Amino acid sequence: MKYPKEYLDEIKTRLKVSTVVSKSVILKKRGKEFVGLSPFKNEKTPSFTVNDEKGFYHCFSTSEHGNIFDFIMKTQNLKFGEAVKTLANLAGMRPYTFSKADEERENDWQSYSQIYKEYINYHNEELLKNSDLTEARDYLKNRNLSSTDVKNFSLGYVRNKKNYYQILSKKFKEKDIKESGLFYFDEKKKEYVERFRGRIIFPIKSVTGQPIAAGGRVISKESYLAKYINSPETKFFKKGNNLYNLDKARKFSNSYDEIFLVEGYMDVIGLSKNKIENCVANLGTALTDRQIIILNQFFNEIVICFDSDESGYKAAVRAAENSIKELKPEKQISFLFLPSGEDPDSFVNSKGKDNFLNYYKENKVPIHIFLFEHYKKQSTNSPSSLAIFEKRLREITKQIKDELIRKYILDFFIGKIKELAPNLARGKQYAIKHVASLSSTKKIFNESKSLSKAEIKEFSLLYLVINNLIFFKDNKDLFEKLEFITASGIKTFEYLKDFINSSDDLNKESLNIDSEFFNKINKFASIKHISENVKKDENKLQGIFEEMKKDLKDIALELKISNLESKFSKDLSENTFNEIIELKKLQNNT
Repeated sequence: MKYPKEYLDEIKTRLKVSTVVSKSVILKKRGKEFVGLSPFKNEKTPSFTVNDEKGFYHCFSTSEHGNIFDFIMKTQNLKFGEAVKTLANLAGMRPYTFSKADEERENDWQSYSQIYKEYINYHNEELLKNSDLTEARDYLKNRNLSSTDVKNFSLGYVRNKKNYYQILSKKFKEKDIKESGLFYFDEKKKEYVERFRGRIIFPIKSVTGQPIAAGGRVISKESYLAKYINSPETKFFKKGNNLYNLDKARKFSNSYDEIFLVEGYMDVIGLSKNKIENCVANLGTALTDRQIIILNQFFNEIVICFDSDESGYKAAVRAAENSIKELKPEKQISFLFLPSGEDPDSFVNSKGKDNFLNYYKENKVPIHIFLFEHYKKQSTNSPSSLAIFEKRLREITKQIKDELIRKYILDFFIGKIKELAPNLARGKQYAIKHVASLSSTKKIFNESKSLSKAEIKEFSLLYLVINNLIFFKDNKDLFEKLEFITASGIKTFEYLKDFINSSDDLNKESLNIDSEFFNKINKFASIKHISENVKKDENKLQGIFEEMKKDLKDIALELKISNLESKFSKDLSENTFNEIIELKKLQNNT
């Protein structure tokens, strides 16, 4: 029995060819393609190319060509079914078992998808061609939507009096039409009624582009009607598993690192028509783990940009609390709050693409900073309030799945809380020391983006040494095999070693470090948030220092590999290639 086309298409959609191939072949980006040495023969000059946009690989030296299934079958000597299972697992999809239930599900899917396809096409044609739909057309015109936008997003309009059920019933079973959710049975009239009557409809599509549901916006002024409604959940549509416009937005993952997650259909369309096409919307429910995981498959940063009103802010808080658990070292989640009274659609239509993107770059807030600032606003300067504040942040942090991210975010939270009450632990009169405002924190964050990973790590190591001079004099062996990368870092570290070895007055006030560089250390050392907590615990201090020392070593190794890869792209030397392989082995073992 064959695998359903939709199942195979979804695997191919979720997995870039470069993602699959790079697990066994070192690839280098060149324009829109990736190049590497052929996995099918020994060669010194790369002849193997990968094109994510077209979804294939090609080897010029052997003429091997195909998609991700072909690649896995040929390089791992697997049969097609085994390759499908391997890739489905990598894509985070359920295995297909060919049971009787699977066969029935596939048959149901064929009817379901065809019903939606015909329904969407019919009402799109109605909106485009029937001149008597003036109310719907005027509404769209007032929202700055053209006929081109209607075509691009397959928008439709469902008349109040016309019932498309009668047309569908000539081709499909009553059970299948009912299970689509497009109609409901009116017990009084004893007939099926259009769920979206009197509404503009927005097709909701699967990641592969198949319509699976719809959202509807009422255009009449009856106050008793909900402004927006969605299809009910069905066997093939779960609100928490899908995102509006993902089928289109995912195609831009090779061009952009970030994806804008907004609240509404019109926000997506407004951004897209202004050439910001890397955007999606959730479907009227709280943001789910599944939606975050799906977006992480395609993009490195999720920018949550909900409306600037009170309900939008509350939705952002819920989204932050729920999505922080999926944070990973290589992935980011940020929040963007537009000026009061604006939503993404209104802002981009009035200000334009460039202003929107500039506003995003200058005002986005990392998820952990947003949550800290939100809960800080709800606390007072009393010990009990601070205790509740800290307890809540600890509860949020516990949910984070990645161990390292969990550690560093908890350290950040506790460090910032200590800044609020620096004298409390020393028994002095209680006085609040207000933490930097959100705008100030954002400014420091934006400034830090111009720094390299090596600089940021070096600042923290130097900060630890400067603030613990006596400890490091007694533990000079910790400096062994510690190599700084930047010129300023090397110079300052060598000075500190000499100072510790030669000075009897180990007071940091006696240090003679360039004032500008010294200020950078104090400003950008992330470890400063937890440094005070570990001063009295030498074992913890040593552990943190050793961990950061290893991190710096890993960064140095990463830089060596990157430099060699750049060299390899120019000289295509076998020696350079072999050196890269050896360093990558070392990297994988650290």
